Amino acid sequence: MAESANSSSAVSELNYFALLKEAKKLLDFTGKKTIRLAVLTDFASQQLIPLLKALAARRHVRLEVYEAGYDSIDMEILNPQSELYAFKPDLVAMLLATPKLKSRLYGAVDRSSFAEDAIDRLRNLWAALSENSNATILQSTYVLPSERAFGNYELKVGGSVGSLIAAVNQGIIEAARQVKNVLLCDIDYLAAEVGRANWFDERLWSMAKTFCRLEHMPRVAKALIDVALAAQGGVVKCVILDLDNTLWGGVIGDDGVNGIKLGGYDEGESFVAFQRFMLELKRRGIILAVASKNDHKNAILPFKEHPDMVLKEEDIAVFVANWDNKADNIRTIQKTLNIGFDSMVFVDDNPFERNIVRQYLPDVIVPEMPEDPAQYIRCLADLNLFETSSYSEADSQRADQYRVEAQRELSKTSFTNVGDYLKSLEMQIKLERFATPQLPRIAQLIQRSNQFNLTTRRYNESACEAMMEDTSCVPFTVTLADKFGDYGLISVIILKLDGDTAVVDQYLMSCRVLQRGVEQFVMNQIVRMAREKGIARIVGHYRRTEKNDMVKQFYAPFGFALVEERPNGDSDWVLNVDTYQDKEVFMTPIVVEI
Repeated sequence: MAESANSSSAVSELNYFALLKEAKKLLDFTGKKTIRLAVLTDFASQQLIPLLKALAARRHVRLEVYEAGYDSIDMEILNPQSELYAFKPDLVAMLLATPKLKSRLYGAVDRSSFAEDAIDRLRNLWAALSENSNATILQSTYVLPSERAFGNYELKVGGSVGSLIAAVNQGIIEAARQVKNVLLCDIDYLAAEVGRANWFDERLWSMAKTFCRLEHMPRVAKALIDVALAAQGGVVKCVILDLDNTLWGGVIGDDGVNGIKLGGYDEGESFVAFQRFMLELKRRGIILAVASKNDHKNAILPFKEHPDMVLKEEDIAVFVANWDNKADNIRTIQKTLNIGFDSMVFVDDNPFERNIVRQYLPDVIVPEMPEDPAQYIRCLADLNLFETSSYSEADSQRADQYRVEAQRELSKTSFTNVGDYLKSLEMQIKLERFATPQLPRIAQLIQRSNQFNLTTRRYNESACEAMMEDTSCVPFTVTLADKFGDYGLISVIILKLDGDTAVVDQYLMSCRVLQRGVEQFVMNQIVRMAREKGIARIVGHYRRTEKNDMVKQFYAPFGFALVEERPNGDSDWVLNVDTYQDKEVFMTPIVVEI
């Protein structure tokens, strides 16, 4: 996720020497959370490490880094007793320099299997790392060389340097798609942005084995931090859009539907392009909302009537158009969606409105938008606000699910008590043990859920897969639907069995289904399962973070006794299974197989 609203961290702000100064001031920095990152490279990484720490600190994260020795990737990974594994990293970054690859290529007697051999080496390293660690792997691509022995004919020659390195990159991409705990850090993309001929410094490589020009090193560090934080749950979930001069040119209340600039040429085409980008974000799971100072009847007209309008009314999960201040309207949107302010981006052409939101909602990400609408997409692209560590079919449906949830919220007003409202929803619930098709969504929830998350243990997809066959583990998911639609997979619970005790190792739930009675139904079933297995006690843990105070007392209403509460806010609880009394629920079980 991007930095705070008061620090947009555009590419222009990524200054190498400024970041070095920031890094020197971090001795006493604690941060809101800590991430352990191991950095393995085949180049000298000393210039990179301080930048990583400084950029992580900008995002309120304390980064603990294990820096492996120069060109020791294989030795670190293949030795189970290495310092890498003693460090117990959350993430392992493997960064590879093109000159090293070219050196091996120039020395190869037979180039026919070069690309395949390079990919096999990486596959073996990934496998060995996964056997000895639960860390997520951040794998770089190679920067394609700027020199071409064949000129424009280079890629047509299968054994050329450019062709083979391109084949290695493609192999890395395809291999990473098949390995669940490997994420890509596309360094070749970064080099292409600035120009590959300007990326590398041959003299610095010869003298100090430096990865790239020092001025570009912050880009590498930012890319790694972006991926690392996404893997640890820091992602943008919602874009809140202004309308006038943001989604179209002009003022709808003054110019009318036919007078606004949208489509055609010049400025109008820029707004169409921006809307297309927003629609693409919605397709990948980003929620779209509107906060506009307008009469609602005017604001909604282009969505219904303008022929060049790309976004339609049904693409907007929450539509707020009135004359209240934008900060209050964003609070309304946040309450309706029930997501954190720090997972929201506010896009507005008006600097006054941006500053109001920055002042009163400092956690909301507020990019400094350019005056020219043709640069809107480039502005957001430079910030890389929408980094993600996973994608599943459920993501493409998320925005529509939130729109339906807004309809549910509105329906509450017609009932005088909660019980009648919950009955009216006609909820159907499923509890099922982890299954292979669900693994991407399970891992995604584990990585992203922060508020209703009792322990915030971040298991990746491989670790979840291993639990499926572990008889000492009861890992299950919860799926919910009602008359308005399907919530999809909304909760993940992992129980670990030890004799007559079941330990709640992981309990998280989407905040979209709070106060529906899901927790009560699930606890009823956990206790039922415990009794069937002869389990006498259920032990629960709460591990406090900056975001999960809402579940601090989760266990108390279910009859768990507090065993210990530590000064840092962590607590341990225990339930005598025989004393538990089922809670009232208002839903129909469709499947219960845990």
